[in-house]
Amino acid sequence: MRFSPYYIPVILGLTMAVPAALAPEASAQVAIGISVGIAPPPIPVYAQPPIPEEGYIWTPGYWNYEEVGGYYWVPGVWVRPPSIGVLWTPPYWGFVGGVYGFHAGYWGPHVGFYGGVNYGFGYGGVGFEGAVWEGGGLRYNTAVTNISNAHITNVYNKTVINRNPGGAAFNGAGGVTARPTAAEEAAAKEPHQERTAEQTKHINAAKADPAQRASANHGKPAVAAAAKPGDFKTGAVAAGKAGPGAAARDKTAAGAKPAPAKPNAAEAKRAPAARRAPADRPAGAAAARPAAHPAAHPAAPHPAAAPHPAAAPHPAAAPRQAPAQHQGGGGGNGGNGKQEKQH
Repeated sequence: MRFSPYYIPVILGLTMAVPAALAPEASAQVAIGISVGIAPPPIPVYAQPPIPEEGYIWTPGYWNYEEVGGYYWVPGVWVRPPSIGVLWTPPYWGFVGGVYGFHAGYWGPHVGFYGGVNYGFGYGGVGFEGAVWEGGGLRYNTAVTNISNAHITNVYNKTVINRNPGGAAFNGAGGVTARPTAAEEAAAKEPHQERTAEQTKHINAAKADPAQRASANHGKPAVAAAAKPGDFKTGAVAAGKAGPGAAARDKTAAGAKPAPAKPNAAEAKRAPAARRAPADRPAGAAAARPAAHPAAHPAAPHPAAAPHPAAAPHPAAAPRQAPAQHQGGGGGNGGNGKQEKQH
């Protein structure tokens, strides 16, 4: 079974157990993690920092999400690919079924579908025009790649229409309406590799920085791009301006809340037990009280029963019947059906 590139996760913080042999490919193809009811801010406008040295490849910035702080910007950054011949397919958000689902990025021999989002610098919505592999090394397109501070001779120049980043950060109604091409669908079937340890470090650094949150920067992050993963100081670039529509989106998101997470299979199995618990506890408590205080319940009927014998024509008979009622009431409490419900 092949997962569709439009697969939208509905569990906030969901993790999936995948056999070790399939983990790199499966986890890259399946979007694991989050879906929310608020659209991500538009892609901000920013400049690309110079390449640190030959051998690095550009990975664009994008909006990530965490349950506590909301959307936060992961700066675009230069990284070393995990192996020769692989390219980066950026993550993207897809709007389906009333929620925005996150599709994770991955490394592979070809660039797959990333929602048609214009991330700029070679990622104009389809494929990657910033560099190509040639003879075991990367050949850079000077039309969209900033290699001004490094002596790199393996270059070419090809005009790219969407050179700079900007526009909607998600695919679907209200955003980019692109659909995967045949080549992108083929790329989805190829072996993939997860993001590198450096990329994970970079994401964690962005998550830990309050200034990267959309709630604080209003779509204009303090660090829009970085020269090296996790380093938000050396060679960092601030956003020139927020993407078009960021202000209007802020007003809409001000009072909005994330879409409620749906329970996974394990939670669904636990739910009936949780619903039964309130009924179990009162039953157990009611059965325990007569056992602990056997005289408490028989004593209650006597004050109410005493006036009735007094009004009866044979008052002497009532006192003799009272002990019999007392014994019968104790036996009923000891053998009632409430204890059976505890099992």
